[in-house]
Amino acid sequence: MPQDIHTDVAIIGAGPAGLFAVFELGMLKLSSVLIDTLSDVGGQCSALYPEKPIYDIPACPAIAGSELISRLETQIAPFQAPRLLGRCVTGLAGAEGAFCLSTDQGDTIHAKAVLIAAGAGAFGPNRPPMEKLETYEASGAVQYFVRRREDLRGKAVVIAGGGDSAVDWALTLKDIARVSVVHRRPKFRAAPETTAQLDAAVASGQIELVVPYQLHALHGEAGKLEFVEVSTLKGESRLLPADVLLPFFGLSMDLGPIAHWGLQREMSHITVAPATCQTSMAGVFAIGDVATYPGKLKLILQGFSEAAMAAHAIFAVVRPDQALHFEYSTTKGVPA
Repeated sequence: MPQDIHTDVAIIGAGPAGLFAVFELGMLKLSSVLIDTLSDVGGQCSALYPEKPIYDIPACPAIAGSELISRLETQIAPFQAPRLLGRCVTGLAGAEGAFCLSTDQGDTIHAKAVLIAAGAGAFGPNRPPMEKLETYEASGAVQYFVRRREDLRGKAVVIAGGGDSAVDWALTLKDIARVSVVHRRPKFRAAPETTAQLDAAVASGQIELVVPYQLHALHGEAGKLEFVEVSTLKGESRLLPADVLLPFFGLSMDLGPIAHWGLQREMSHITVAPATCQTSMAGVFAIGDVATYPGKLKLILQGFSEAAMAAHAIFAVVRPDQALHFEYSTTKGVPA
């Protein structure tokens, strides 16, 4: 049912940076609403690597993506920010202090400022061009995201791709599944450390490396996968026993309607002022992976920092006649 919401800040994107922005805004006693195209909060952490450990979150030597999102939800719970999930923001009207946003579900959001935390934008997997692919996708025999590592225990898993996702998941699954990695050339694009781990796993027989091959066809009946056929450019082919195929060929990223708002951009990223995270449009800010500036690092922890900076800059937009007196959370506590 379409909703009509009045708030201080409309946050587009409910990934880690967007969730933490709710906290930072709430600490300044600013209200916010979360809007996301996905049906759940968490962004890529929830959709792409819910069980994969993240190692560079301060005070967390290792934390799974889903656990990080769960803790962020606990942290922002006191602020009771409404969530409009499964919605795409289709329109932006008005100006700083009086914006009006619309969604594809007929919602209307009135906000004094807009904070874009859209990560990679609306994203989806690059799908291999293979016959009957949809049939195997529907049965779960072809998957682009590993939801639960345990679901693949004891299965024959073929992983295709040469980037970080392919190598990381091969290493993650090698202890519970029979893993084959298909790549068109011996050289991988993954981080040197994980590539070295892959080489060691191949040498010890824990992972089968199938190079230089590419995906060619899927074989099985009624959506049940039995073999993945791979071939070389010379026409040589092999049949790899498989219960599941994991093609990791990157994501197709799209800012959607946001790309037509007239914001200054560099390719698919929105240019912001480093000190405030404000875009080229007054009252519109951007943080996280979607934002870019000199020296930008695509790290979750940098998105957290940007959320804090943006929140303080947004305070002046929402409360133009009120001075902001900076206080530490240890002294002010969490507002009731």
